[in-house]
Amino acid sequence: MDLSNRRNGSGDEENYNSRNGKKQYHRHTTEQIQQLEAFYNECPHPDKNQRQQLSRELGLDQKQIKFWFQNKRTQIKALNERADNNSLRSENERIHFENLSMHDALKKAFCPSCNNSGVCEEEKRQNLQRLRIENARLKEEYERAVNFFTNYTGNPALPFAGTEPSTSAPGQQYMSQHWSTSVTHVDKSVIIETAVAAMNELMELLRVNEPLWFEAPSDHGRYTLRRDNYDMIFPISNQVNTSSTRFESSKDSGEVAMSATHLIEMLVDVNKWKEIFPTIVTKATTLEVIDTGIFGGLLHLMYQKMHILSPLVAPREFFFIRYSRQINSSTWVLVDVSYDFITQLQDSVPTRSWRFPSGCIIQDISNGKSTVTWIEHVQVDDKLSTHRLYRDFVCDSQAYGAKRWITTLQRMCERFAFSNGLIATPTNELEGVIESLEGKRNVMNLSQRMVESFFEVQRMSDKLDFPNPSEYQNSGVCFALRKSDGPHQPDGFIVNAATTLWLPFSKEHLFNFFQDEKRRAQWDVLSNGNPVIPVAHISTGTHPGNRISVIQPFVPKENKMVVLQESSIDSLGAAIIYAPMDLKALLSVVNGDDATKIPILPSGFVISTDGRASSRGTNGASTSSNTGGGGSLLTVAFQILICHNQLTTQLNMESVATVHTLISSTVKKIKAALHCYD
Repeated sequence: MDLSNRRNGSGDEENYNSRNGKKQYHRHTTEQIQQLEAFYNECPHPDKNQRQQLSRELGLDQKQIKFWFQNKRTQIKALNERADNNSLRSENERIHFENLSMHDALKKAFCPSCNNSGVCEEEKRQNLQRLRIENARLKEEYERAVNFFTNYTGNPALPFAGTEPSTSAPGQQYMSQHWSTSVTHVDKSVIIETAVAAMNELMELLRVNEPLWFEAPSDHGRYTLRRDNYDMIFPISNQVNTSSTRFESSKDSGEVAMSATHLIEMLVDVNKWKEIFPTIVTKATTLEVIDTGIFGGLLHLMYQKMHILSPLVAPREFFFIRYSRQINSSTWVLVDVSYDFITQLQDSVPTRSWRFPSGCIIQDISNGKSTVTWIEHVQVDDKLSTHRLYRDFVCDSQAYGAKRWITTLQRMCERFAFSNGLIATPTNELEGVIESLEGKRNVMNLSQRMVESFFEVQRMSDKLDFPNPSEYQNSGVCFALRKSDGPHQPDGFIVNAATTLWLPFSKEHLFNFFQDEKRRAQWDVLSNGNPVIPVAHISTGTHPGNRISVIQPFVPKENKMVVLQESSIDSLGAAIIYAPMDLKALLSVVNGDDATKIPILPSGFVISTDGRASSRGTNGASTSSNTGGGGSLLTVAFQILICHNQLTTQLNMESVATVHTLISSTVKKIKAALHCYD
């Protein structure tokens, strides 16, 4: 790396003199450099307050402090890159000369007993073939290391001695464009050892109940680890080193409508994994596939982001090892465990989520069904970043616990069975509008994409900065602005707004209210009080409310627009997601056209219990009446396309005002319809 034109961390500061066009250098004193070096060892990335303090103590400008730290980090990075490159070169040369020596020794091999003829010639040929195979394997290992190195530094590593540089695209299996790894080589033996230890621990946790597990008194059937007993059997260290960190553990089981073989195939495929948990997993990436062939299972390095319910709930991110293995002809086990192969991300915050051995055991019970027992065990620090409305819900392991994974899996497997005609659908007039199974399946796939898109944007992390008017900052409404140019959503700038409120009703009562098409005009501001016409229904579950609906809104002189809506309810909560759609586009999907080409912009409602013990019965279901002591949390979310081209400040402010009015009016109409007044 050429550093001749860069400032360094030794104390020289350059200033440009506009009069003579020359650069002037300012040298720091020895005492200043010593104090800066000492501070750098403790904190390489000082914040603004720390830079101000250093400026006062050392008598330097804040810009000088900032530039010194930038230069120092650049210098250290360059030294590390040079060391890594030299290490790779030495290793490559060693392998190359080792192969040459082995090849030369094989040529000179002589067998006195047979005068180096006949059988020895055949043995020499076989040895040469094995050597070529080994050489090819070593080259492949080298290219994988180079890919990691190139993906991190952006600079090509030195080519392998005697070979041409690799032309394969670096990092295809390792990192998405948003992440970089600070390691240049993955130690497979350590990863395998970690995966096997995690598998053994998970099997023990699945096998033993007492004294490791005890049943949660407020939620029958949900088990929690006894920390003192667990720590004696599996000593661990704190991975999230903050004062407010806590452990979450839970175990739950249930029967799902899918065979064990099919289910494990979906769980180990990262794309299907995201599809089967659309309300939990918002991002999932396989960083590398490690195919050892030693333990009879699949071993992956993965990244996952989880988020549920509302922007007020903090998301969780994990870099982890996933190891799946077949135990016998009808049983599979899948384990996930965090692994620190991603370290020192540039400008990253400390790790706040760490997964100890977690996962599931899947046992086939014939008839296309299986039983699944799930364990979730993490250490997190998200209490302060979670809004008080959801704090009880999150801290009691109800948000991301094993019960949510099992419940979501059961619901999605049931939906999958309905989409493939494995379960008979109710017979009624609207169910028969779309007659063919293929047409129904196409609409269900489109609706699945709508649901995934809705929950993915609710974390509101991929947003552009824009001014938030002061009158809306304390209104309880979260705003986000993003630029969308993908095939799944309309091209342009989109405003996403969401708010969450507590209502003194059970989740079933709220779900029935929103799902009732006859009452839609009571809350849908855009309907202007006019009734809607249900056009078609597609059942997605045995509960009558689990269905996809095609709705015709009453819009004078406009009959080419419909609303696609999916409603879903389970023991933990409910959701009603909908999006306007061109009728012609929907008909094309029914007839088999590609659903991924249709832009979709969903809005909707998410309902959950409030996490308080008074609103949960013995089976974990809500027991609050319409006016009882318990209640539910309702999240209202809208997305609106505001422009296709350049975004101006005026348009930005007007858009925020429009969306705020829309969401506020909707909340008022909901409260009025439910006779719930502040």
